[in-house]
Amino acid sequence: MLPKLCYYNLYTVSAQYQIEGATCAAISASIEQGVRTGALPAGATLPAVRALAARLGVAPGTVARAYLGLRQRGVVETAGRHGTRVRPRPALAGARGAGQPPVPPGVRDLSSGEPDRALLPDPAPHLRAVADQAGEPVRYGDGGPLPELVALARARLAADGVPVADADLVVTSGALDGIERLLTSHLRPGDAVAVEDPGWANALDLLAALGLRPVPVPVDRAGPTEAGLRRALATGARAAIITTRAHNPTGAAVDADRAAALRGVLRRHPDTLLIEDDHAAELAAVPLHSLAGATTAWAFLRSVAKPYGPDLRLAVLAGDPATVARVAGRLRLGAGWVSTVLQRLVVSLWRDEAVAAGVAVARAAYAARWTALRDALAAHGIAVPAGTGINLWVPVPDETWAVTALRDAGWAVAPGAQYRLAAPPGIRITVGHLDPAEAAALAAAVRTATRPQPGPRAA
Repeated sequence: MLPKLCYYNLYTVSAQYQIEGATCAAISASIEQGVRTGALPAGATLPAVRALAARLGVAPGTVARAYLGLRQRGVVETAGRHGTRVRPRPALAGARGAGQPPVPPGVRDLSSGEPDRALLPDPAPHLRAVADQAGEPVRYGDGGPLPELVALARARLAADGVPVADADLVVTSGALDGIERLLTSHLRPGDAVAVEDPGWANALDLLAALGLRPVPVPVDRAGPTEAGLRRALATGARAAIITTRAHNPTGAAVDADRAAALRGVLRRHPDTLLIEDDHAAELAAVPLHSLAGATTAWAFLRSVAKPYGPDLRLAVLAGDPATVARVAGRLRLGAGWVSTVLQRLVVSLWRDEAVAAGVAVARAAYAARWTALRDALAAHGIAVPAGTGINLWVPVPDETWAVTALRDAGWAVAPGAQYRLAAPPGIRITVGHLDPAEAAALAAAVRTATRPQPGPRAA
């Protein structure tokens, strides 16, 4: 029986969408149009260079240059023996949901990576407080990090062992905005970046859009492995992006021993740009073992989206003075600064003891949901190392089969293709909205979905 739904299957473009054009630019534009409209969905395989060139009546080099430009812009990727295909999440705005199957009614959505809205603080009283405290409108020359926000951030980071005494701070529009500004201010297209594998899909997509080359670093229960990071830096990676805890998608967290080992590797490559992402912040149920300061150029990012709400697009970036100065300078030339209204809202949330108590409740709730699913999976012989955060990674023999089988059983999970480079197949399950009482039923469905796909019956 064929699966009802397929994720990132290798579509034959000639049967779906006809690429047109007589020049490199025209061919690229035609492919981009297909991606924008959803006619070329995620995973769609493009024709071989020579085959498309023959059909269009152009030189193979013309098609090759079009494909190269699309790869450099993060629209397509090279997929080994499968040729060139549309990236799982191409860096090109298109029709909403194009290429992404919707979650049918009655299916529990554990694929989004979203926190539980019921566990987020109510911003209304804090918005009113900010409005009541509003003074003169901020002028163009007055924008920038608010001193009170910087002071609170310094205290919070220092309490977690981040070396902020001699560091500078800047405020960015979320963690990914900070990562992009760090990469563009230090690297050039073609440079290599060490990234976790599996790792955060947004970061992998950003690297593709910037024309940077990801070098995979395997991840185990304690985060990126020492040997993997050593290999990546030895092969020329100029930067490393590391999630210290609540790793997305696995839930891994760097412990004290792993932090010491990774710091030792980084010290042997002092010119590496170290980007440390602490996106879970106060929601992380384990202590922070920071790597900050292990290299000359370093940055530590802590965003507020997961604990306080995804719409709060703000992150604090601490780092060595030269690195922070580059980010602040690029920010000044572009957006200018993060809205002081948003900064005041975050200050109000950070100062509220009731909000802090609510975040602690959320932290315990997510830990209970994560543990309940891990234990339920263990009862079916599926071992998942202890972790933290709201995401859990389950290795599977076939992602399409596993995702489809779970969808048919009433559970929507994320296929692992968008999170991995060289890592084996897997699925990501978000426990943010999972009731612990549902863990047993979900684990049983996962067990069925991780069995090898049945082959055709013998005649």
